[in-house]
Amino acid sequence: MLEVCVDTLEGAIAAMKGGAVRVELCSSLSEGGLTPSAGLMQAASKLTIPCYAMIRPRCGLFHFSHDEVGIMLADIEMARQSGLAGVVVGAQHADGTLDMSVLAKLVEAAGPLGKTLHRVIDVVPDPLLAVDQAVLLGFDRVLTSGAQPTAPEGVEMIARMVKRANSQLSVMPGCGLTANNVAEVMTLTGASEAHAACNQPAHGDPAFSDFDPPGGRFETSENEVREMKQAMGTRAT
Repeated sequence: MLEVCVDTLEGAIAAMKGGAVRVELCSSLSEGGLTPSAGLMQAASKLTIPCYAMIRPRCGLFHFSHDEVGIMLADIEMARQSGLAGVVVGAQHADGTLDMSVLAKLVEAAGPLGKTLHRVIDVVPDPLLAVDQAVLLGFDRVLTSGAQPTAPEGVEMIARMVKRANSQLSVMPGCGLTANNVAEVMTLTGASEAHAACNQPAHGDPAFSDFDPPGGRFETSENEVREMKQAMGTRAT
C-alpha cells in the first residue's frame, strides 16, 4: 500500500492515476507539509482516492500553543465538513514527549475519520513508548523514518516499532523512499504500507526567488508513483 503526499489537486490526481491507495493532502511540502486550504480539501474530497489532511498550522517542531491547538481543532472540523477520509496530526511537550492531552483532543475532534500520527514520533525521546501511546490514543497508523533523517537509515528502529505495534496499528515508513529502495525497506522492517512524495522538479514556469522555495518547486509525478508501486510489488516475502 502506497500513500503519496501532495500539495496540489493536480498532485492528488497524479497520485491516484499512478496507483496510490491514499493521499496525504498538504500545503507547502517544501516546509514538511502544512494544513491544506479549505478549497483544496473540498476539491480533493471529490476524488475517488481517500485523502487525509495534514493538520499542522506552521513549520517547525510540534510544541503548540493554546491558540494553535484551537486552529488545529478548527482545521479538523473543516476536514470533516469537506468529506475527507482522515487527518494527520501530532503534538509534543517542550521536553519532546508526546502531548497526550492535546492529542486526545485532536483524536476526539476527528471522530470517525482515519487518524495518522505524523513524524513527531521521530523527534520524541522514546519512539517505542510513543508507539504504545499512539495505540492507546486510537491512531490507525504512525508515519516514521525510524528517528533518522530518512527511512532507509532508520530501518532498524522501524522494524522494532513494527514489532512493538503488534498489528494494533500500522507503522508506515516514510522520507527518502524511492523506487530503488522501497522494497528493501519494507522487507527489512516488515511494514505493509509506505509513504513517499514521488515528485520531480516542476517544469514550465521560470524560477523566481520571491515566489519559489529554495531548490525550486516540485510536483507529483504519476510515473514515479507507478514506478514506486511496481517496486513495492517486488518485495521479498
